[in-house]
Amino acid sequence: MSETSATRSEDLAARAAALDAADPLADRRKLFVLDDTVYLDGNSLGALPAHVPARVQEVLTREWGELRIRSWDESGWWTAPERIGDRIAPLVGAAAGQIVVGDSTSVNVFKAVVAASRLASRERDEILVDATTFPTDGYITESAARMTGHSLVPVTPAEVPGALGPRTAAVLLNHVDYRTGRLHDLPGLTAAVHAAGGIAIWDLCHSAGALPVGLDEHGVDLAVGCTYKYLNGGPGSPAYIYVAERHQAAFDSPLPGWTSHADPFGMTPGYAPADGAVRGRVGTPDILSMLALEASLDVWDGVSVEAVRAKSLALTDFFLECVARYLPEGRAVPVTPVAHAERGSQVALRCEDAEPVMSELIARGVVGDLRRPDVLRFGFTPLYVGFADVERVARVLGEVVARR
Repeated sequence: MSETSATRSEDLAARAAALDAADPLADRRKLFVLDDTVYLDGNSLGALPAHVPARVQEVLTREWGELRIRSWDESGWWTAPERIGDRIAPLVGAAAGQIVVGDSTSVNVFKAVVAASRLASRERDEILVDATTFPTDGYITESAARMTGHSLVPVTPAEVPGALGPRTAAVLLNHVDYRTGRLHDLPGLTAAVHAAGGIAIWDLCHSAGALPVGLDEHGVDLAVGCTYKYLNGGPGSPAYIYVAERHQAAFDSPLPGWTSHADPFGMTPGYAPADGAVRGRVGTPDILSMLALEASLDVWDGVSVEAVRAKSLALTDFFLECVARYLPEGRAVPVTPVAHAERGSQVALRCEDAEPVMSELIARGVVGDLRRPDVLRFGFTPLYVGFADVERVARVLGEVVARR
């Protein structure tokens, strides 16, 4: 290492140490199962909270093993979807009683899009969908449009205001772009959709647990999200659907399962929907993964989303600075916006040799991921990622890229 490189490394490492020492969230790291690997893939799968295995063991041995069917009542299994929804609610800026947990994000997208088309007036026959969205949102929305007789209009978020009109029934958008980490204008776009008379649906998979969302504050109609990314619920943990209180009486789910019935144990042939967000339920809750998620949410006790956002921006700012100082110019170009108002909690770099570069990073103890053909993604989970981690990732990335 040259003297200049050594000096640069010492400077950034010292900065990282000082930032970690002043970090009010630093003590949260010990709540997770982590090793010497730098884990920057929490935007795909969050790390395991250390106390969850014991909770799952209790569910298996006592609640299922000993109490068995009694646990639906005695252990609170039956009410878990609403109870856990109320724990997620503050993390996305929602009052209690508007979120129910269950099913996958894809299933909840289907519920939300069809229900939104039913909430809209009959003359509105267009559904706008984010053309840059995660593929499943597009697939599901296209199918929902065919089933409901609506036209599908793919648009980028920037094109939404110009595409809105008297035929707009609903608009499905991602809060944060999964490839680039770009944060879209939820307040402004929601207001534009409402001004045109449409229903605004937001996918929160890459924002919930990473930054303030403000569902109630900004008048969002419907929202969906997963729980295995920044909420650390575990692989395949159940997703959730938000139904604003003002829409709950008219919310008409296309999947009217027995657990969303007003009298689920009446076993009547006719369907009568329950009151409130419970209408978003479908079938029997997946209790093991649901209760693991509930335990995982304990790591949020005493943490404000605003503090998480402040650290997220500081981490990503520092990472961009380290990348600029460690990497040869032009070898890994940021595609994530620099402006805080346009940035989620990940940084994406366009790199010509993205796939072999990421493979080598992982071999050297730095875990991110990639989006083909040429995007390296690094997700920053403020509850357990530190500034020394950030400096190490950029330094190792610089070494890997320089050798190629």
